[in-house]
Amino acid sequence: MIDLRRVPDLWRRCDVTVRDLPFALLLVVLSFLPSFHDHGTQVGGLPARPFDALAVVVVALECLPLAVRRRWPAACLTLVSLGFAVDQIRAYHTVAGAGLAVALLSAGAHLERRRRVTAVLLSAAFLPLAVALDRLGGTDAPTEYVTFYLLAALAWGIGAWLRSTRAAEAERRRHVAEATRAAERTRIARELHDVVTHHVTAMVVQAEAARYLTAAPDRLDTTLSAVTDTGRRAIADLRHLLDLLNPDHGTEVRTPSVGELHTLVEQTRQAGQPVEFAEEGSPAESAGSAEFVAYRVVQEALTNALKYAHGSRTVVHVRYREKEITVEVGTDGSGSRTASPAGSGRGLAGLRERVDALGGEFSADRRAGGGFVVRARIPAGSPS
Repeated sequence: MIDLRRVPDLWRRCDVTVRDLPFALLLVVLSFLPSFHDHGTQVGGLPARPFDALAVVVVALECLPLAVRRRWPAACLTLVSLGFAVDQIRAYHTVAGAGLAVALLSAGAHLERRRRVTAVLLSAAFLPLAVALDRLGGTDAPTEYVTFYLLAALAWGIGAWLRSTRAAEAERRRHVAEATRAAERTRIARELHDVVTHHVTAMVVQAEAARYLTAAPDRLDTTLSAVTDTGRRAIADLRHLLDLLNPDHGTEVRTPSVGELHTLVEQTRQAGQPVEFAEEGSPAESAGSAEFVAYRVVQEALTNALKYAHGSRTVVHVRYREKEITVEVGTDGSGSRTASPAGSGRGLAGLRERVDALGGEFSADRRAGGGFVVRARIPAGSPS
């Protein structure tokens, strides 16, 4: 049995000609019903004539091309206009004459090329039709011909308006799609920067330290083990990030939160950075994206500490409040390599954008006595 719930979907999948055909056939049937004779469009006022063999051809010309009114609008309009002209000259006055308005509207909406030429040719063709009807004994006044022409132009104009509306909507959707893709690329770039830079920086620092530990095998083994562990964590984080790019991934992608800050701090200590860590309060249940952003702020600040102030005393202070999380990460600048946390600027710029997106405040400044400090105030309660 056919599932009736699927019928609308199956109908939408049909070719546009198949979907337009029923209306054309309905107009043919109505045209031959006796009760509809002499109730069609009339131009010129000629007395009605009974149907004959030619009337069948006229009705077919006026109706059947409507099946292709969206696929081939120019051909449809040409054939329907020809049938309409013969209909009026022969004075059949069939209901099929309404097909001209449909053809005009469809041409205005779907004709892509030579639109102005088509409009001019149709307008020019109407004049000899009006003259022919008048000479055949038509009783309509010139104003009635003008009224018919304006109504025909209105049908074309409605179609043109639909076309412009459709084009504007398509353009809007294109811009939205481009903006969405750009935002997604930016988000992925931030995640790659945060994940790769932190782990690789830790590995580089640990590897440099290992060069000076050849005389101390135990410490060398510990340092190399830390490098291996950091590399494994980097691979695991990258896999999670790749899951984010996979549309078929069925599970929720893990994102770090402030609950993992202790692990992050310990990893940084293993890389040789003296870090003091302090927390006040506890995260709110509705912290949402604030936790993730707070984690990234600490991660980027510790990465910069490893890169530019290796060995310097670094203090991480995280305070949880009911409606916000504040983070402060400072380095006193007494290490072996102290510099401004500028670098490429991509990491700090990404943090500023993350915090700004939640309506918070972010700053990264040098300290007067050397070193630098990163501060962030992140409103909590934002949706994750």
